[in-house]
Amino acid sequence: MKKLVSIVIPAYNEADNVFVIAESIKSVFSTLNYNYEIILVDDGSADHTLEKIRAYAATTNNVFFLEFSKNFGHQLAVKAGMDHAYGDCVISMDCDMQHPPELIPDMLKKWEEGFEVVYTIRAEDKNLSKGKRSSSSLFYKTLNWLSDIELEPGAADFRLLDQKVVNVFRNFHENEPFLRGLVKWLGFKQIAIHYNPAARFSGKSKYTFKKMVNLALHGVTSFSIKPLYTAVYLGFILSMASVLYVPYIIYAFANNVEVSGWASVIMTIVFFGGLQLIILGIIGIYVGKMFMQSKNRPNYIIRSTNIPVR
Repeated sequence: MKKLVSIVIPAYNEADNVFVIAESIKSVFSTLNYNYEIILVDDGSADHTLEKIRAYAATTNNVFFLEFSKNFGHQLAVKAGMDHAYGDCVISMDCDMQHPPELIPDMLKKWEEGFEVVYTIRAEDKNLSKGKRSSSSLFYKTLNWLSDIELEPGAADFRLLDQKVVNVFRNFHENEPFLRGLVKWLGFKQIAIHYNPAARFSGKSKYTFKKMVNLALHGVTSFSIKPLYTAVYLGFILSMASVLYVPYIIYAFANNVEVSGWASVIMTIVFFGGLQLIILGIIGIYVGKMFMQSKNRPNYIIRSTNIPVR
């Protein structure tokens, strides 16, 4: 009996890419001895993505969809797809063709060799702007420095997970999951495959600089309390540094020297005031995450689906 491979694809405003990615996957599996299913997750698209998905799903019996009630985000879209995928292994990939389907046979080969997690590392795309490459590099450096996990630069959401790993994922109910970090944290037998990203078939990247910053914050605060320790250490260092002013103050009073410098005083006040706000913000992020998690709301809401009850 052929093994079943579930492929999870989040889609947000990807109307022009749905048919292309599905047909590319179909072409790849025509040469493989596996059954496969595609689970497309419409993440509250504002274009005709859902209509294109429905139309394509009507032509075949192995393409399914989940429609979110609104945009819940890429990470939760992948999580929802995995929650509903029951193949012997699950592959997650993006809809824009930058994750080449041609890499799937290599991933399956590593899986058959006994690896339970086969993740991919994207080679640097020289066609990207310098700013985009710099922000991506800064993202990984910051994450690795502040968190308790180690992610290789270029680690992507293009990965294969054995069903036993997916079963563990189903028990996670974090409202802001950082899947790349969770995969590393889980352990199991893992191996990386390097690949060159293909050109985006249509549309533009959904990961703006702001979203990259938010993703980094989610990653750091989900896996480490180092920022809290950093705030404490910084407070100690600055408090000790302030003691250096004491000899000068004593000298000024002893010699009746006027202590002047309004500009420096105001600048110092503004600096420490800003630093306090940053530290309070760090604490607030952790408290806010606990507050949101304590509500125990569903992480996502499915408006419609064609996936049969399993």
